[in-house]
Amino acid sequence: MDLLRHLRHFVVVARELHFGRAAETLGMAQPPLSQSIQRLERELTVELFDRSRRQVRLTTAGQLLLGEADELLAAEQRARNLMRQVRAGTLGVLRAGVPPETPAVTLRELLDRLAARAPGLDVDLHELTSAEQVRMLAQRRLDVGLVHHPVSADGLRFGPAVAVPLGVVLPRASPLARPREVELATLAGLDLIAAPRTTAPQWHDHVLDVCRRHGFTPRRVRPARNPEFLFGLVLAGGAVAVEPATTVRREPRIAWRPVAGSPLVKRTSAAWPQRAGHPAAPVFGELAAEVLADAEPTRSTDPLTPALRPWPVLFEPRSADSPP
Repeated sequence: MDLLRHLRHFVVVARELHFGRAAETLGMAQPPLSQSIQRLERELTVELFDRSRRQVRLTTAGQLLLGEADELLAAEQRARNLMRQVRAGTLGVLRAGVPPETPAVTLRELLDRLAARAPGLDVDLHELTSAEQVRMLAQRRLDVGLVHHPVSADGLRFGPAVAVPLGVVLPRASPLARPREVELATLAGLDLIAAPRTTAPQWHDHVLDVCRRHGFTPRRVRPARNPEFLFGLVLAGGAVAVEPATTVRREPRIAWRPVAGSPLVKRTSAAWPQRAGHPAAPVFGELAAEVLADAEPTRSTDPLTPALRPWPVLFEPRSADSPP
């Protein structure tokens, strides 16, 4: 028996106290409505309406049931509304992964935009490498992640990708920082500082392959997870890194120079399970792409800016004997 459907019929009849008007309100014929009320009475083993007179009246049982029915139907509507919000991805918990190097301001902006779009969504954020995210997505321990491409994984869907050209990170006083852009071949004989291969194997291999094809075969690859550690290795000399411009934005001792021809581009996007994914995952992917794109520096439109360059030079070069 569909108790809630019969209760909805009962409430309308109880308000109208007229089967004909109630049937018209419900958009149904009167005989099926009468049958619905009779079935409800048989189910509850009480009479809900006094039909002995020309006017329909509620019995004591009917009067008591009316208050209970209102509460039950209101609770049903609340439950439906909650489930509708869950299906829309605006309510519930979203387990999301982000790379460890994500800047705090970028993370804050992403969370703010998510809160504005889905105020009832609780974001359970995890700091994870691309490899860790792919593994946890496959195990359904994560709903959505922010990964660096290329990614070798089946069963994933991807949001819009943001492509960010990489540049060379080197000491501000280095002679290599004098040009406004750097040829990878001029880095021959130096070490390359990069995140450990285990964090994003496909991306790590891609970077080394591009460097070799452009004349830069590092003496060795030195792993660094933390930006501060990376800066320390760069300042110690004999090593460079290839990173987005935002990595060195707040470090005055470090220079960032675009690579000639922009052969190194890091593509980042959200990823989530292709089947039975969290409804909020596409929203996360859309907003993450917007935030990542907004976080990147734009080309200067000032006609007095010297020498066109594909991406901005954050610190002007100095001679090797200039004070740090």
